[in-house]
Amino acid sequence: MSRKRLRVSIYVGAALLAVGGGAVAAMAATAPSTKAAGGLTATFAKDSDWGSGYQARYVIKNTGDSAVTGWQLAFGLPATAKLGSFWDAAVTTSGATSTAANKGYNATIPAGATAEFGFIVAGSGEPTSCTINGASCTGGGSAPTTAPTTPTTAPTTAPSTAPTTKPTATAPTKPAEPTEPPATTTPPPTGGGKNVRVAPYVDMGLLSNGSTTLAQLAASGNVKSYSLAFVTGAGCKASWFGAFDPRSGKFRDQIDALRAAGGDVKVSFGGATGVELAQACTDVKALQAEYQAVVSAYDLRYIDLDIEGAASSDAASIDRRSTALAALQKANPGLKISLTLPVLPEGLTNDGLNVVRSAKNAGVDLDLVNIMAMDYGRAGQDYGDLAIQAVKSTKDQLKSVLGIGDAAAFAKVGVTPMLGKNDDNGTFSQSDARDVVAAANRDNIGFVSFWEVNRDRNACNGALFQCTNVPQTPFEFSKIFAGFTG
Repeated sequence: MSRKRLRVSIYVGAALLAVGGGAVAAMAATAPSTKAAGGLTATFAKDSDWGSGYQARYVIKNTGDSAVTGWQLAFGLPATAKLGSFWDAAVTTSGATSTAANKGYNATIPAGATAEFGFIVAGSGEPTSCTINGASCTGGGSAPTTAPTTPTTAPTTAPSTAPTTKPTATAPTKPAEPTEPPATTTPPPTGGGKNVRVAPYVDMGLLSNGSTTLAQLAASGNVKSYSLAFVTGAGCKASWFGAFDPRSGKFRDQIDALRAAGGDVKVSFGGATGVELAQACTDVKALQAEYQAVVSAYDLRYIDLDIEGAASSDAASIDRRSTALAALQKANPGLKISLTLPVLPEGLTNDGLNVVRSAKNAGVDLDLVNIMAMDYGRAGQDYGDLAIQAVKSTKDQLKSVLGIGDAAAFAKVGVTPMLGKNDDNGTFSQSDARDVVAAANRDNIGFVSFWEVNRDRNACNGALFQCTNVPQTPFEFSKIFAGFTG
């Protein structure tokens, strides 16, 4: 979150291996045993469904004894469904039939191996026909009249192997490819029902082993909603901190449980580590498709763009992001977008202001500008007072940039301090938290948050990624921030 913050995410590889292996075994049990053209078969699976659309994929398996180079899969959709965005294949559509051809990087499928491509459909109805290299996807020489019968939901577990330490996101060997975004993909509300006005950040890497859940955090800290950190880029592909593909539905069960309890989530893209998606994706349509994949996977109503470090001064990626976000918002009416940016007590940095201006000029309807009220390099001063000053300074800047009045500008400001000891050795105490929440209520600002819930839960002394290093009881800060009423 901060410009200097050390953040470490921890995984339990053995546990994830056991769960993921079961999911893989379940999929293997449904695969056809007969051969299609060149030994290829193809299996349809639906990853998520939000009523007005769904996300799905085809898994192509080589059941033969030798490698197959080159594949082309044709599938038909009913009149109630229309193909939208797609990835990992070149897709053309004629009438009701779409034809997906391999990319260079996935053209060859060794014996016993698989390749896959994914897509989003607007409307309802699964494929009504499927051929792979001219033969039936299920094996044999003719196309079926209905799609293969496979599970309609993708496993929400992790891959069959997981790292034991947080990896650094690196680009895969395949090139980034532009895709066509859907004309409209509007996920309906699935829970919560209230604006997310108090939503502390959660380092989701610390929740990846399932030992603690979002619902458990909410019950302990009296906070209903959370900002989930961070989705970054693994090449031009969205990834949970370089470890999990959001399309797999990782954390979806936790999000559903939180919504059932009356809360909701923002998913935050970016952060201080990893590769920011707009820097990794050099094509606007491809970038929009990656944002859309995450929005669709979790039926999101709120997303956050945490822009810091090199990403905050990269003009090309800033404008590319703004253009993609404007199109994303148009395709998902009602989607609320916030920008999280570095700040000083005197206000947003020039880089941060440029990010806001770019979003405005592109036509993004910004819900919030959330300031990282931390790491000022002014240890010894009152970090609560500095955060309150930063809110007022940012409000004045937004009045000017957005052309709005005081009340409207305050409503556009969010504030996110770092609990306890900051990276610059400054301290944000419980007293500071109470002062910030009181000022936020008085000025009716739009949003309050903090970095980070696991540190508040642990209430310990030690490494900054897991401890606040101030005397406190577990969830003490959460309970103070829960007093914000907006």
